[in-house]
Amino acid sequence: MSDVLVIIPTYNEIENITAILETVMKYPDGFDVLVIDDNSPDGTAEAVKKMMEKFPNRIFLEQRKGKLGLGTAYIHGFKWALKKDYGYVIEMDADFSHNPDDLTRLYHACKDDCADVAIGSRYISGVNVVNWPMGRVLMSYFASAYVRFITRMKLRDSTAGFVCYRRRVLEAIKLDNIEFKGYAFQIEMKFKAYVKGFKIVEIPIIFINRRLGTSKMNSSIFGEAVFGVLKLKFNSIFNKKNF
Repeated sequence: MSDVLVIIPTYNEIENITAILETVMKYPDGFDVLVIDDNSPDGTAEAVKKMMEKFPNRIFLEQRKGKLGLGTAYIHGFKWALKKDYGYVIEMDADFSHNPDDLTRLYHACKDDCADVAIGSRYISGVNVVNWPMGRVLMSYFASAYVRFITRMKLRDSTAGFVCYRRRVLEAIKLDNIEFKGYAFQIEMKFKAYVKGFKIVEIPIIFINRRLGTSKMNSSIFGEAVFGVLKLKFNSIFNKKNF
């Protein structure tokens, strides 16, 4: 068994899932993959099962009964990874917006360069986002600036969803107390790691908007982040037991 697991949440990713799994399987680091599918009606889970036959004991599938949110999918995956004794866990999207070639860079930033959390950052070296509408780029960029201002974390891309965690980070964070399900989930995980004193690094990546399938992003997810950050900061001062 590998010591590193890539978690890929899915909902209606039939156009991407086979290709992304084929790509991840080719790397010499030997990444295992856990797909967490939220009852996709388009056959995503069935496609994953075919890939499991092709790559036994390297691709795994957890099927949930409905669309329960990105954050809960990752929490499910984190708990699964801890039970299976993985040393490193990577979050990644199914749609190739996260370049699989960067998996190795994130993994080795933790394994070899002593990081506890390695973030695939869109903004650490300028704005490296391709094919996003300008409004969404500005919203994402200034969301991270807002998070820096409120939390005092020095991260340029606190909302990033391409992240490698050492096992000890996931063990230290009280996963059952993670509150947010959408956009703010990514901020909450990084902030709790920051409060606990873990070493967080940002690795520059180029983020390319999905070519196939439909984005799950909407304005309510951004709204959760705006008010969620204030709540996180308040709890870090007055309710630390939940961290």
